Amino acid sequence: MASSLSSLLLPFGSASGKSLSANHLALKSVVVRCSSCKTRKYSNGQNLVTRRDVMGFLFGVPSILMNSSDAHGTGLPPEEKPKLCNDACEKELENAPMVTTESGLQYKDIKVGGGPSPPVGFQVAANYVAMIPSGQIFDSSLEKGQLYIFRVGSGQVIKGLEEGILSMKVGGKRRLYIPGQLAFPKGLTSAPGRPRVAPSSPVVFDVSLEYIPGLEDEEE
Repeated sequence: MASSLSSLLLPFGSASGKSLSANHLALKSVVVRCSSCKTRKYSNGQNLVTRRDVMGFLFGVPSILMNSSDAHGTGLPPEEKPKLCNDACEKELENAPMVTTESGLQYKDIKVGGGPSPPVGFQVAANYVAMIPSGQIFDSSLEKGQLYIFRVGSGQVIKGLEEGILSMKVGGKRRLYIPGQLAFPKGLTSAPGRPRVAPSSPVVFDVSLEYIPGLEDEEE
């Protein structure tokens, strides 16, 4: 089964990333372009920046380091990630009944939809926010800005997501507590800055079923 972070199709692919620390920046790696700097041309063809411009460059280096993407000293709060369940929703979920299926999947309905449930073999259009049990997000259609469309009953997604969405109705939202055997058997190495999912470890999905392509057309 294919692995890709661009979708929820089974175990995601690994992605690697390297972060640079401001403490390891070297002056030789900083390229400065200055249209106002004065240069002197020597007989050997070399262009040398004047002493005044060199001093200005040296005094400017601290600001370069401080503006590094890894220098978190501004005290600004981290950017809030979009969610399907806000703080008020979280409080309501505490008292919502938990449903446990024969497979071990558990879920709580955030909102029960008023539309049809997806028949096996049909495509569904859904939003999702995928988290590890601590609540850290490792993937989200909301951040990508587009609905995720897949065919239910065809094995295109992890088992827990497929089972959980089959009993939903269009317009509904649900939190799925997916056990390890229904999640990512090979684990998941997420994108840089995202939590890693260990092999066969539980995950949590907030899902909203937006519509069922084809089915709605037939009903019209």
